[in-house]
Amino acid sequence: MESTDYEHGAVPADQRKSWISIAAVWIAIGIDLSGAFLGVALATGMPFWPAITATVTGSLLLGLLAMACAYVGAATGLSTAMLSRAVFGKIGGAVLAIALAVSLLGWFAVQAGFFGSNAQIAFSELTGLEVPVQLFTAIGGVLMVLTALWGYRSISRLSTLAVPLLLLLLVVGVVVAFATFGAGGLDSPVETTITFGGAVSLVMGIFILGVVSAPDMARWAKSPRQAMAAGFVGFFFGNSIIIVVAILLARVMDQSELMTIYFTLGLGLVAVVVLILAQWTTNTTNIYSAALSFSSISGRLNRRTLTIVGGAVGIVIAVAGAADFFVPFILAIGVIIAPYGGVYLAAYLTGRRGSRFTPGAAVPTVDVWAVVAWAAGIFVALATTNPADGLGFGWASITTISALDGLLAGFVVYLALAPLRQRELPGAAPTGEDASAPAAAEDDEPSGAEKPRATARANGEVTA
Repeated sequence: MESTDYEHGAVPADQRKSWISIAAVWIAIGIDLSGAFLGVALATGMPFWPAITATVTGSLLLGLLAMACAYVGAATGLSTAMLSRAVFGKIGGAVLAIALAVSLLGWFAVQAGFFGSNAQIAFSELTGLEVPVQLFTAIGGVLMVLTALWGYRSISRLSTLAVPLLLLLLVVGVVVAFATFGAGGLDSPVETTITFGGAVSLVMGIFILGVVSAPDMARWAKSPRQAMAAGFVGFFFGNSIIIVVAILLARVMDQSELMTIYFTLGLGLVAVVVLILAQWTTNTTNIYSAALSFSSISGRLNRRTLTIVGGAVGIVIAVAGAADFFVPFILAIGVIIAPYGGVYLAAYLTGRRGSRFTPGAAVPTVDVWAVVAWAAGIFVALATTNPADGLGFGWASITTISALDGLLAGFVVYLALAPLRQRELPGAAPTGEDASAPAAAEDDEPSGAEKPRATARANGEVTA
């Protein structure tokens, strides 16, 4: 029976969507409470204009990177985890898929925790009653899992409805705040505790996992060009809008909780709607991508079952207080996951003419060169991260943005190793393709995957 979300193969051409609907999904993902939390942190940790500049810079870089990652997803039709199998091999891809899934589950738990704490504030303001935050966290988590259960189409419909309303409500909050309190608070002096590079890293780190996993949504695009348009619009505007709004509101009103700000403005009902829609649209995609990553390990794994299991685990982690580790978590994601984006971009650039990115194509057990490039990217990200900003050693500085440093390092190292890889792998083909080689049977190939026209050994890869 064919999977409705094609988690084990490419999305068929007749199922592809317009770039606007995909961009709406990414904008909806970007508008969340973690972005508001970060905006408040930037507003209180650095002057106003540097905070705005860091937000725009980080979001612009995310948009450009998303264009490249989305292109790969649309061109291959494969999910991020299925790409990892093509790049790292069967076992190597499984390890990377698990790393992606665990990161996404952690992010789901953090976001559910944000929902719970802010829902508690909203409920208390509206009713005067105190209800344990864990209850709201669990209810929100279940709501998010239900949408993910039905797959991309359900997420797309939800995002299309939510984005216009979210944008309107955010603008209303800013207008009312300036009309009530004026703009005097924008230039109020603050103690600078966050460096500009650290701020840009945080802005990128909050959505870098989304960029790296962009193929999960981009594979639904009608063409690579449309996917690139959706990637830039979705990530640049989606990431920057909520952070900028939070910076403005926090500076103008000298408050640190988005819910408190909206209730102070007399917009309590607006606050509740923003809370529910923002976290619902964002977190349902986290658990959806986590299930996609786990299901890519074997054709026998069912995405819907994994969505339920993963959602239950994520809710338990959220109830235990995962949101308390928000900033360290997003910095760790930038260090560990961002370099993978550089590796699969380089792998696609050098191997796109071969069959390695075709569903069901023969791949090695482990592609050591890809693993080395990923490890090099992680090392560079650690080396260039200032200890004051998060996980790292602060030995050097390249772009001042550690997540970007790691991604670029993974990309460059993979390209640099490509000639060695071609020479040392048995049967390497200079063109990266040998259409006459017979396909290797795979015991985990799902019945729903599209059958490749050519399952030749790509780039000299040898099947296990």
